[in-house]
Amino acid sequence: MNETIFHLDNSGKLTELNEANYISEDLLQKLLADYPNLISGSQINSLRPRRWLLISREIRIPDEKDASGRWSLDHLFIDQDGIPTLVEVKRSTDTRIRREVVGQILDYAANAVTYWTIEEIIYRFEEQCKTSNKDNLITLQDFLQGENEAENFWELTKTNLKAGKIRMLIIADSIPKELQRIIEFLNEQMTPAEILGLEIKQFVGQDNIKTLVPRVIGQTTTADNTKGINKGKESNWTEETFLTELNNQCGNAQVEIVNQLLNWLKPQMKRIWYGAGRRGSIVPVFSYLGSEHTLFALWTTGTIEIYFQYHKTKPPFDNEEKRLELLHKLNQINGVNISIDKISARPNISLNLLRDKNEYQKFVEIFTWFMNEIKNYKRLN
Repeated sequence: MNETIFHLDNSGKLTELNEANYISEDLLQKLLADYPNLISGSQINSLRPRRWLLISREIRIPDEKDASGRWSLDHLFIDQDGIPTLVEVKRSTDTRIRREVVGQILDYAANAVTYWTIEEIIYRFEEQCKTSNKDNLITLQDFLQGENEAENFWELTKTNLKAGKIRMLIIADSIPKELQRIIEFLNEQMTPAEILGLEIKQFVGQDNIKTLVPRVIGQTTTADNTKGINKGKESNWTEETFLTELNNQCGNAQVEIVNQLLNWLKPQMKRIWYGAGRRGSIVPVFSYLGSEHTLFALWTTGTIEIYFQYHKTKPPFDNEEKRLELLHKLNQINGVNISIDKISARPNISLNLLRDKNEYQKFVEIFTWFMNEIKNYKRLN
């Protein structure tokens, strides 16, 4: 039975809007490409709503290495945590919406994580921006909102893709009950991947007034527990909750790196500070002769935030030459390229870069040097 909603305008006039089918599947696809926020990010994660970067429409998926592509996915988005989101759109009038679409998107996902490369994804994003007359660098910068550097974002996306940490979205104007039950069942079994349905109903009234109402389907309590998703209020993070969320977002390899860092840090720190924000953070606090220094921040997004902004307020790193020395040392880590104009900011580097033992050791030696510089300064002053 078709639903009805009502629109109340500024004059107090109430207009009845009735549920209506989309004219074509392509119209819904175009709306999603032009207005990604139709994919209700706040329903998917209320504490940290998802934002969407459109990579491409009709992106090809190969079924073997170096093949041109066997299938065409309707849309590929990536969220702010580098999670590839595969979107398949169907109208409720399409008989394939019942069961066939599930096998279709699982087929796409299985081959995408196997054969897609990050280079291909970046290329498709750049081509999509070119077609839309947008600057790809500015588009990505606006999307990241200063939370991450472009290089780290793509590295995180690559890690998620290879770990199978993806999101599958089946989008339609109406999701039948049979499909809803299948989505909920599959989502309860899956980790780290997830599969969701998104119903975007269209309501039309007089004078062609239209309203679109999205509703996410598939997020049962069992599914959230399987994936370790916390939808409660913000609270102080702990080592346990941080590592659990890091594992959910980035995988076990990053958890092992953080465990190594904590084992190295704990004997030397006055305290380890755990954040209370929507994103989990760990900040080691070094203290010597009454002077406290926050070294850096570890984030559940798989990044390390270098605290030049705070270092510049306390000697000896209030001296620009000292901060430059720290920057040059960090840039010796393979994959790190912090620009000089960041020595008063808080640039990010990818935690994944420390998976190599040699690069991890470089990082430890750099911050051992950092602490020794503070000790030497305090002894002399």
